[in-house]
Amino acid sequence: MKTNELLSLLKDNPGKILLFEYKPNSFIRSNYHITEIKNITVDSVDCGAKTDFWKETIIQLWEDPNEIDTEGTMTAFKALGILNKVDSIKPMEREVEVKFEYSNPNFHMAQLFVNDVELSEDRIIMKLGVEQTDCKAKETCGVTVEASAQESNSCAPGSGCC
Repeated sequence: MKTNELLSLLKDNPGKILLFEYKPNSFIRSNYHITEIKNITVDSVDCGAKTDFWKETIIQLWEDPNEIDTEGTMTAFKALGILNKVDSIKPMEREVEVKFEYSNPNFHMAQLFVNDVELSEDRIIMKLGVEQTDCKAKETCGVTVEASAQESNSCAPGSGCC
């Protein structure tokens, strides 16, 4: 999902509760906080010596441990207000991937992609998921889809791969 798609979704559904499913049937508590919005620039070199550059929006979600038993919900209207305030201070890139950063005592910190959105009469459920790391230079490094880098000698010194 792109940042502009998220902003449009929130704008078009202001009265709905905004919920996040971080893994199947596991939801971030509805009284979560949006604690940080990051404009990220990635300027990278992969193991095949290929450079890449892209931008992302990362929205950090946090559950206050002192609010475990308290009621509260984040509406799309409230979330949009937070994002608009941040945008007025540090403008967000609109045409970039948006990810949600989250962890809890039973789930490792991760940047989660939006895999799906479920709309109902009173709520928006953002279905999040993790992506696996991958070798971007499979061809250069001689890694087949079936083989991992550890199973092959393609990343040995002098192989042309880091």
